[in-house]
Amino acid sequence: MRTTRLASAALVAAASLTLAACGGSTTDDGTASATDGAEVTTLVVGASPAPHAEILAFVDENLAAEAGIDLEIVEYTDYVQPNVALSEGDLDANYFQHLPYFETEVAEKGYDFLASPGIHIEPYGVYSEKWASLDELPDGAQVAVANDPSNQARALVLLEREGLFTLADVEVPTIFDLADNPKNIELMEIEAAQLPRSLQDVDAAVINGNFALEAGLVPTEDAIALESGEDNPYANIVAYRAEDADSEPIATLISLLTSDEVRTFIEETWPNGELIPAF
Repeated sequence: MRTTRLASAALVAAASLTLAACGGSTTDDGTASATDGAEVTTLVVGASPAPHAEILAFVDENLAAEAGIDLEIVEYTDYVQPNVALSEGDLDANYFQHLPYFETEVAEKGYDFLASPGIHIEPYGVYSEKWASLDELPDGAQVAVANDPSNQARALVLLEREGLFTLADVEVPTIFDLADNPKNIELMEIEAAQLPRSLQDVDAAVINGNFALEAGLVPTEDAIALESGEDNPYANIVAYRAEDADSEPIATLISLLTSDEVRTFIEETWPNGELIPAF
């Protein structure tokens, strides 16, 4: 599989030196030929730093070579650019988003993408630097939620389940769909990556699992309310272009990410349920 490299010139040079030192060579179709004659295909995969890049690094360091692939992991700290980069061919796949967000992106932006089966679930949490429970929130409390449709709806459903307000009967609720708001909660839309930083300015914030982990928060310890992993539809997936539907390297990557080894890695690295295998 020919890949489009996103790495800097220095990284490419370093990779070339490493390959040369190992006695391998690069073929015309973008694959690396190992000394034993087996071809190793490099996949460029975009990911959030935590936990997605950590899981990919485990796969790359422990499972990928034997399966005939090498992962070049490119980290992103937002939810927009990984799909843009995938669409433009700078990535072979990305691993950062849950299925409802993926489906919204495809529907709204016309991406010709496919999704893998679910790999892991990051339970959504409500966090506060001012209050120890949602019951303590004062009248008129400011609560920050993500500004993208799928994550905002997920946050609102969690807050409704915790009894903070009642939502109108709509398929994808927004901050304008409160049917009953007894505490006069003021909902504030903030870009998902900025939610942890908002904690000093608001009464509470509903934060995506990966951004909570990146901010040093431990969901099972720090959240004042936490989403259940049971029957959770928000499994994180690998996205790839539809033209690569028959790609063996992509299929290999997905197979490794849903292996028993990765299940064990997730359970041992996040033993308190911060991440839950979805397979």
